[in-house]
Amino acid sequence: MRRFELLVLLLVAPVLPAQRISYETGPQVRTFISDVDGSAQPYALYVPPDFDPDKKYPLVLSLHGAYSNHRLNLKRVFGKGSRLPLTDSSAGGFPKFPNVPYLVASPLARGTMGYQGIPEKDVYDVLEEVKRQFPVDEDRIYLTGESIGGGGALWLGLTRPDIWAAVAAVCPANPEGVEELAPNALNLPIHLFHGAADPAVPVETSRAWQKRLLENGAKVEYVEYPNVRHNAWDLAYKDASIFDWFGQHRRQRYPDHVRFVTRRHKYNSAYWIRVDALQGADLASVDASIPENNSVRIDTKHVYGLTLRLAGHPRISANRPLRITVDGTSLRVPARGDISLVHTAKGWRVARLPEDRNTKRPGSEGPIGEALNARHIYVYGTADSPDEEVLAARRAVAKDAAEWSTPSFKASVSFRVLADKDVTEEDLRTSNLILFGTRETNSLIARFASRFPMSLHAGAADYGLVFVAPVDGRLVVVNSGRPWWTGADNRRPVALRYFQIPNRPAFVAATFPDYVVFKGSLDNIVAEGYFERDWTLPKEQAEKLKATGAIQVR
Repeated sequence: MRRFELLVLLLVAPVLPAQRISYETGPQVRTFISDVDGSAQPYALYVPPDFDPDKKYPLVLSLHGAYSNHRLNLKRVFGKGSRLPLTDSSAGGFPKFPNVPYLVASPLARGTMGYQGIPEKDVYDVLEEVKRQFPVDEDRIYLTGESIGGGGALWLGLTRPDIWAAVAAVCPANPEGVEELAPNALNLPIHLFHGAADPAVPVETSRAWQKRLLENGAKVEYVEYPNVRHNAWDLAYKDASIFDWFGQHRRQRYPDHVRFVTRRHKYNSAYWIRVDALQGADLASVDASIPENNSVRIDTKHVYGLTLRLAGHPRISANRPLRITVDGTSLRVPARGDISLVHTAKGWRVARLPEDRNTKRPGSEGPIGEALNARHIYVYGTADSPDEEVLAARRAVAKDAAEWSTPSFKASVSFRVLADKDVTEEDLRTSNLILFGTRETNSLIARFASRFPMSLHAGAADYGLVFVAPVDGRLVVVNSGRPWWTGADNRRPVALRYFQIPNRPAFVAATFPDYVVFKGSLDNIVAEGYFERDWTLPKEQAEKLKATGAIQVR
């Protein structure tokens, strides 16, 4: 057929209506593929029976408690959960749900591992998965959870407060470090629920949260149920009433007043404030307000660089200059686009931080456990051509580190264990590395040794050294000498406050800062702490480690 005839046929052909995607409605279970370990991770999902793909829907993310799961949690948030003990993880089939005009997603999040690290990433992966598949109203995304899921809701809500329209936490079992984030709730409505007779998570937890949030100017509501134990969700979620409360709230995109505190570049923004660089490991804070049109006042602590993202704010006009007062420094700048500020010895100035891959930044910072929160490989050394007995012992150490589960605790993760000679260039581009040995025994440690802040002398057999460092956009953990979990049984175990996680090597690593040096076992810590912004040791710590004769400092 000639080209002209084909064109005529195309022009006169009937126009067929576009096919509409068919959506399964009601409660269901779906999966997504995690890029952490390549596993298929399940989540429960509710789609309204009268779902219309041409409308935008509010979305609720609901987090389950300890020894529970995504299916049971989805039933509970609709008021259909059983009153069985906390240890019950059965869910069975789904009953008939109330017809509410919400999308609701409940991640498994690896089971009972809390909601920091890999489970936290799973929650955000589920959020993105639902947003890809359904029309979600970005200003009506809500977060709730029960028990450790309630603590997880507070953690996710307060580390990234500008994502959520409101948070409901039921008998929350708080993870480590969440209480200091209370100032971040200034523009985030929070509803707390707790049973007064709760034997698992004391009611004082939520009473203290209410007081803490009120002191920080947050909008907080609290309901306490007399004589109710650790099943407060039966009343908090009764008749799916939580959706009525969520419906009262929409996300504030441009509040006039923002408070934000953080210790991590990973959690670096809230609303129109972005923290670009932190000073040290202390809690950094930004208190920013717009007292009048085109005027911004900012007070900071432990912040080296920040950016104002004011485009679209109703009180900021791009046609007028912007007056900024930051820690007493007065600046006058055009109110167009993002405005970056850097702290200098003479005060703040308008400037962008230089691109420097050798400084801490999002995706390239500690602590040690952060390297284990993403795709990673455990690598043992073969560079010195060890005999079979030595090789087997090295492989066994790496395999022990890679095993997160115990007979009584199942962690739904799986990671590779490789010899250094079997790690490919593709692995180096896509995975963090957990390296065991020294430059003499592990070829990858030798390859990157010049980039590491310190190393263990080959003869220091009784020492253990573990640290994290960046290499080519990935994180590398080096463990030389004794395994980092030597003597961990006597170290404070990883805890979800009220629910214990076993002292497997990965969970021990989650308790570490950027580096740890010990002699003999963790009962005898020589030094531990955080690297400076440029990944060097603080001067006092460097001198202390040099004095041991076991550590070489760059």
